[in-house]
Amino acid sequence: MSELLQPHQIETLEQMAAQSRNAAVRRRARVLLLYQAGQSTRAIAATVGLSPNRVRYWRRQFQRKGMAIFPDFPTSSQPTPPTMPDAVPDDSALAFSGNGVPASTRPATPALPAETFDLNHPSLYVNRELSLLEFQRRVFEEAQDERNPLLERVKFISIVASNLDEFYMVRVGGLKKQIAGGVTDLSPDGRTPAEQLAAIRKVAQALMKEAQVYLQDVLIPALAEHGILILNYDELSNKQQKQAKKKFDEGIFPVLTPLAFDPGHPFPHISNLSLNLAVLIRDEHGHEHFARVKVPSSIPRLLPIKRSSGGVKKDGTVPYKHAFVWVEQVIAANLGVLFPGMEVIESHPFRITRNADMAIQELEADDLLETMEQSVRQRRFGSVVRVTVNNDMPARIRDILIDNLRLDRNDGYVLDGPLGLSSLMGLSRNIERFELLDHPFVPFTPPLLKKETRDSDIFSSIGQKNHLIHHPYDSFSPVVDFLEKAAVDPDVLAIKMTLYRVGRNSPVVQALLKARQNGKQVAVLVELKARFDEESNIGWAKKLEQEGVHVIYGLLGLKTHSKIALVIRKEGDHIRRYLHLSTGNYNAVTAHLYEDIGFFTTDEAIGADATDLFNFLTGYSDKRDYRKLLIAPINLRARLQELIDREIEHQRQGRPGHLILKTNSLVDKKMIKRLYKASQAGVTVDLIVRGICCLRPGIEGLSENITVRSIVGRFLEHSRIYYFHNGGDEEIYLGSADLMPRNLNRRVEIIFPIEDPPLIRHLRDEVLETYLNDTVKARRMQSDGTYVRVRPEAGQEGVCVQEWLLDQRARRAEEEKKHPWEVF
Repeated sequence: MSELLQPHQIETLEQMAAQSRNAAVRRRARVLLLYQAGQSTRAIAATVGLSPNRVRYWRRQFQRKGMAIFPDFPTSSQPTPPTMPDAVPDDSALAFSGNGVPASTRPATPALPAETFDLNHPSLYVNRELSLLEFQRRVFEEAQDERNPLLERVKFISIVASNLDEFYMVRVGGLKKQIAGGVTDLSPDGRTPAEQLAAIRKVAQALMKEAQVYLQDVLIPALAEHGILILNYDELSNKQQKQAKKKFDEGIFPVLTPLAFDPGHPFPHISNLSLNLAVLIRDEHGHEHFARVKVPSSIPRLLPIKRSSGGVKKDGTVPYKHAFVWVEQVIAANLGVLFPGMEVIESHPFRITRNADMAIQELEADDLLETMEQSVRQRRFGSVVRVTVNNDMPARIRDILIDNLRLDRNDGYVLDGPLGLSSLMGLSRNIERFELLDHPFVPFTPPLLKKETRDSDIFSSIGQKNHLIHHPYDSFSPVVDFLEKAAVDPDVLAIKMTLYRVGRNSPVVQALLKARQNGKQVAVLVELKARFDEESNIGWAKKLEQEGVHVIYGLLGLKTHSKIALVIRKEGDHIRRYLHLSTGNYNAVTAHLYEDIGFFTTDEAIGADATDLFNFLTGYSDKRDYRKLLIAPINLRARLQELIDREIEHQRQGRPGHLILKTNSLVDKKMIKRLYKASQAGVTVDLIVRGICCLRPGIEGLSENITVRSIVGRFLEHSRIYYFHNGGDEEIYLGSADLMPRNLNRRVEIIFPIEDPPLIRHLRDEVLETYLNDTVKARRMQSDGTYVRVRPEAGQEGVCVQEWLLDQRARRAEEEKKHPWEVF
């Protein structure tokens, strides 16, 4: 094996094996060094913790690609791989772009203007799409974080893959539409749509490859150490192959439909996000034919090949050992039965992503509901924006896909290993290994909002005081109880709500249906354009209409993203309005997964504003002077700008200015410019931005007073909290709006004030302060758009805001057990 490595490569590999922070890189370098030392494949496999097949695979990959198999290796300066007797040229680059891009690849940061700052200069803004990809990298880092339970780390890999699917369906699809339409407008960072697309390809390709490598080199071996085997078909024993064959014959073969492609059979339609096999067969005359076999989505992607794989045993015990095989590999191994009398030459998996960016011409639509139904159906037939294949797919088959899917060759992505990793989400659901999952918890219900407290009337509880409920730490059940109580209370006259994402089995909608059956007036605005929830929302809209609910399908040209429920109740000779407002959706399922804050109140001014808002939504209104609510697109932008300007003025008058803005995304250029001006004036600006951030912090003379943190953890950070120090007379607003042009200009959004001093202190001194002090899940943004983890100082314990909030609720629950009748 002395010809395997050259001296300079040995030196590089030794450095990688000793110093790389990437466990996959260290493992792969050790494989090659052990080969160089003359060890056998089986000995190497035992040493590094990989299967012998996997060890052989990486040797072959090195023979083909040289040092490019290391994601962090600078391919532009790598030496030419040594010529080996069995080496073959890598023809993937001939058909597809983006191969071998190192993980550290980032688009070059434009030079900053000297001394003075033109706030319109492109160099002051991070590209929106690349910032979103940077967020996906932070999600991927959670898969790499060994502090997370193992199955949760696999789940994060699935989330990255799912997020990238949506990114291509929507963001890349939109850019490709712009290019096709001849749009040459520049983004705020000065890029054309074509330039953005080129930059996206490089960064996304690197991220996809890294995720694949980490899954195969780190997570799958780690799962094996815990008795969970995810095997390739060629790793199955004879007994396991027989089990797989039996499952194929009984449950898979009857579902498969091979589709031929020849002069008598047009190229079959390939549905969005479907996993397929491209099959090459030879007939009795020696003629070769192409066929496509779709892997049915109804079949588990990971096929169990042990009786105990999945769920609980018949005796009620939880199994420790599990074994799975990729279902597409089982199908590929048994293709002969699909093509009797034919010779199956080869088969290769591929997966496509279609454009789902819908442009609904509302002005031309007589019935928006009907238009939405048509658009959802047409989404399945959108143009293809991405195809992923394995690197062993030959060029002739790639050409068939490229030509018939009408692809640009740059839209192909070559990956090693299984495609479509979003399907891994189901792994933790099928394996009840709780020690490998996040510790479960019971959400806390504030005593005043509990059904079983002395006063079970939720209206009385809300009437006594305003309530904040912080999900998922606090239970979503009070929201459902509020609507269910309203549905049966004889004094409730009407319920008005906005529904954005409610899910398929919604207790919220069931309560509204019950209210209508009990003779209440019910008016609901159902947003049909809630991305990827349109189908569910259409179904609920029809059901509500059938029961006589007044259903409104949104406003012309605006998406209704606000979260508000208004209950109108007769109390004696008066009418009283009860409200629930929230930063999140009325979805009982995602309320266990998303971090959001809800607010119950009977505030008269907010109630009057809510009535005016629903008149705006359901009828005709041009009212602009709302009392307390900030509503987009009416007064939200102007009011936020005033609040930032007020902080600047406080700073100029010698009163320290301070802004804390927690949001999902910061994209709006006008808002960014306002924040730059605040920083230049000396205002301290703390931004907690989970996802996209187009502002560049830490630039001397411009944004050195701005810090940007992103927190990615167990729960999806979703609440929007806007804090203004206001010279000591602090103000806090919560709501549904991010700082993006679409939220401020093209959506109906609500931002509502929190005015109770105890609630302000809780949000500022406990919640926001802990977010700012997080040293476990927080990353801090650099001026070049990258992020670095925040670490605790020497000798200090790490602070995790999500764990802290869980601990707080656990302590309150324990206190309530000790003092069950004390309300706190």
